[in-house]
Amino acid sequence: MAKIPIALQLYSVRDDCTRDLEGTIAAVAQMGYDGVEFAGYYGRSAEELRALLDSHGLKCCGTHIGLDALLGDELERTVEFNKVLGNKFLIVPGLGPEYTSSRQAWRKTADTFNEIAARLEPLGALVGYHNHHTEFSELDGELPWDTFFGNTVPAVVMQFDVGNALYGGAEAPPFLERYPGRAKTVHLKEHSNTDDTAVVGEGDVPWDVIFHLCETTGGTEWYIVEQESYAHSPLECVERCIKNLRAMGK
Repeated sequence: MAKIPIALQLYSVRDDCTRDLEGTIAAVAQMGYDGVEFAGYYGRSAEELRALLDSHGLKCCGTHIGLDALLGDELERTVEFNKVLGNKFLIVPGLGPEYTSSRQAWRKTADTFNEIAARLEPLGALVGYHNHHTEFSELDGELPWDTFFGNTVPAVVMQFDVGNALYGGAEAPPFLERYPGRAKTVHLKEHSNTDDTAVVGEGDVPWDVIFHLCETTGGTEWYIVEQESYAHSPLECVERCIKNLRAMGK
């Protein structure tokens, strides 16, 4: 099968983007990344961002966006903005306690995402959810991750963050197996019990197993590097991430 392209979540280099978005995007492209995922737009219009990406041969593979931007009248505006970007993945990166405080709250949240997914289907876009670590601590007799993805339709994307899950004591493989075809975008984040600044490929994550599952049953369309701790500058760290991934044959 064709190799899965590799993108960078720009939150990894957010201070660089704030200082010099154009220069940072150019550097990311020069490193060999195929695309980027946004977490904020740095005051630029969709047209400006698309032109910047196009000028460096990069694709937009997702955006992290608050749930409010996907509710009511906001949803169509959000979709239009992302259509200009060429992006179909609208990923919610976290939720407030009203959505997550109990198993019943998670069930209601699942219903909300199902409704959003139904509205997005004719618009050619997908909604998804990105984990932290708390989704893997039992709540009312069940893991919140299973409460949510066990009650959402297959169209709701499971953006699995490997490092966050491992930090919460959860290995990625069982969840990638339990929800086949739903890990359409996967966050490649390292976790190490001995080095909290480890970059991808230099920690405890069993990458070979994860890549195999993503490339067989996961339905993965994009790998997305996210680095949140730094032994060197953020740009140096994300460059090391992609060099390690290329050395692993990705």
